[in-house]
Amino acid sequence: MDTVSSATGRRISSSWIALITRLHFYVGLFVGPFLLVAALSGIAYALTPQLENWLYQDALTTQSRGESQPLSRQIEAAQRSAGIAASPAAVRPAPEPGTTTRVLFGGEAFGPSEHRALFVDPVTLEIRGDMPVYGTSGILPLRTAIDQFHRSLLLGDIGRLYSELAASWLWIAALSGAFLWWRQRRITRRAAGRQRLRRRHATLGIVALIGLLFFSATGLTWSQWAGGNIAQLRHAWDWGTPAVSTDLAASHADSERDADPHAAHHATAGHAGMNMAQPSPLSPGDFDHALNAARAAGIDADSVEIVPPPSPRQAWTIREVAREWPTQVDQVALDPQTFAVTDRADFATFPLAAKLTRWGIDLHMGILFGLPNQLVLIAFATGLATLVCWGYAMWWRRRPSLAGAASTSANAPQAFTAIYRDLGTRAKLAVAAIAVALGYSLPVMGASLAVFVVVDWLRWRLARPATVVTSI
Repeated sequence: MDTVSSATGRRISSSWIALITRLHFYVGLFVGPFLLVAALSGIAYALTPQLENWLYQDALTTQSRGESQPLSRQIEAAQRSAGIAASPAAVRPAPEPGTTTRVLFGGEAFGPSEHRALFVDPVTLEIRGDMPVYGTSGILPLRTAIDQFHRSLLLGDIGRLYSELAASWLWIAALSGAFLWWRQRRITRRAAGRQRLRRRHATLGIVALIGLLFFSATGLTWSQWAGGNIAQLRHAWDWGTPAVSTDLAASHADSERDADPHAAHHATAGHAGMNMAQPSPLSPGDFDHALNAARAAGIDADSVEIVPPPSPRQAWTIREVAREWPTQVDQVALDPQTFAVTDRADFATFPLAAKLTRWGIDLHMGILFGLPNQLVLIAFATGLATLVCWGYAMWWRRRPSLAGAASTSANAPQAFTAIYRDLGTRAKLAVAAIAVALGYSLPVMGASLAVFVVVDWLRWRLARPATVVTSI
């Protein structure tokens, strides 16, 4: 009886190992190209800060020295140059001498989180640049193009499926690879020359494991489908990122305080027509009053953004935008009439989960620790690209020949379908439950897994009655 149980246990264990091996192979074979594109475009993105500083040096810097003009005069200079009478959607004062002020205008011609920025010399009021900027970090056209390619292949929402597919499977590939490395360590080494590339692939995967898991987790927070599920989970667990409320209505006390870190930036897009509705239209001088009030309230970072009220019943928002270490992202809301503080959100009081989210996003973007952060990102992304290429090299060397493609081999791993049929009832139910749970939580993974299974089943059917084999 013990012998039978031991044999059954070994058979089930070998079936699970074969299942994980086959899954790792399929992820590498089918998702590998998407991972490679994400890694290479990520490297390009990580290189852009210094390149942007050089490419847009004329717009970002100035040789003028002296006392800065009031923000009101800088805004008026930008309005005259742009031919826009409406108040700006936001203003980012020059953070230090020798840099320019950004005056941002919204409009129907711009997409979500996109603005037209005029770069104003704060001393001479000369317009140094005029270009679109994107996102709460205000990235410039070069990095915007690389960012959009990295996220969606420049194909919009449809293209975002590629990056979500890559992020959804990356952690599975990393963990399954780590398991196979651990298992291989327990097996006596043989055929050292033939196994050299496999060992290099496995060793690099282990070295890069933490980084790969990090890229997968943070990438999923930006994804279209899984990201929505993650946002709901964070809200349910009260892990939301605190944000100031700009609502000045009587129900202010009951308003929602947790928000997407980018939500306030999106809200500025419809600001152009607000002067028609406000009893007291904004004037450029109000930006000076708002900045002074925010400074008095403790907003002390050099880099800040001033967002005027988008409607008569909403407040000013002044927020710090310095995401380097130490992180400075405090915010205050100001009454548009008295400039008194109506709400505030200080990073020091954020829940730990919200802080980790903020740091994770900034690490993924390569801005938290500056150049060292960029170099680490480039190293991990290069490692991922190398892993994909080595994986294809291993497959190419051991791919089945045309003559032997239909032959059997006792050592070749089986197809998913055959492996699944070899599992016990409980194991089958466990596999099905895991697949359904992951497919529900990560919809793009679920859809692609269904494709894997269908392709595998068709291949298995076509190969019958011979043993289904595929080398890895």
